[in-house]
Amino acid sequence: MGAVSVIAPAAEGPPVAELRPGDELVGVFACVRKDRLSARTGAAYLAVELRDRTGSLAGRVFRDADFHAARFERGDLVAVTGRIERFRGELQAEIASIRCAEPGEGDPADFLPVAYRDLDELDGFFDHLADQVADGHLRSLLAAFFEDNAFRAELRRAPCTRGGHHAYLGGLLEHTVAVATLAHEACALHPRLRPDLLLAAALLHDLGKTREFTFGAEIELSEEGRLLGHLALGHRLVAERIATLGAFPPEKALALEHCILGHHGPDALPARRFASAEAIALYRLNALDASVKGALEHGVG
Repeated sequence: MGAVSVIAPAAEGPPVAELRPGDELVGVFACVRKDRLSARTGAAYLAVELRDRTGSLAGRVFRDADFHAARFERGDLVAVTGRIERFRGELQAEIASIRCAEPGEGDPADFLPVAYRDLDELDGFFDHLADQVADGHLRSLLAAFFEDNAFRAELRRAPCTRGGHHAYLGGLLEHTVAVATLAHEACALHPRLRPDLLLAAALLHDLGKTREFTFGAEIELSEEGRLLGHLALGHRLVAERIATLGAFPPEKALALEHCILGHHGPDALPARRFASAEAIALYRLNALDASVKGALEHGVG
């Protein structure tokens, strides 16, 4: 057998804000620009923009530009070596090597916006709300998701959107806690609502977002997210988990799935109309949190 090629983890140098002319550049950065250009001599070179939490840095790859271009794409986390120079009054990196970072070399959370609120605190609120569901079948379904540590980690990591409300890592957990809290209060105000159904639907309504995005230099749509969207993905996840539980009453499954599919409005439903007060409530409460959060983050209008 031939020798196996192993890529050593990227070393870590100073952050962008601390770099000075003459410094060695080494580390993992977000690549937010990649262009293949031609110098006056006709030789090809790469122009890139590298970013970390502290700032952005222009870079150039003059040697073996096409070889390096094939090793990464815009939007990747990239492992870079080179040297910092000053060019026309601005810092610039002359890059010796650049490649897509290997898993474990860089964490997207170091480059992407993250939730303002403490995720452990939000987890505690989430568990408290889930404990308010008394129905045994719905509790079993919630447990099938949220006692799965790998899935729970995905829930903590996911954003709600790429550029709208809660557009940051942890945004999905923050939004879900908000909608479920509103649902809990709505049931106190309207005792005829079925609290177990509405609260379970609120906790599960956006689970498709755990499959909708990928994380690198930026938040992007996954192939599943682009082709199906989070409504269909969420419905699929819930239906698959229900199927593993055995004797789950079909009428409860239908009521729950109806709420989840309709939480962006009745146009997503086959009959284009709501069939339950709980579905209407979830639609309105989801829109309330999304619109208020969007106004606070991006302004009104």
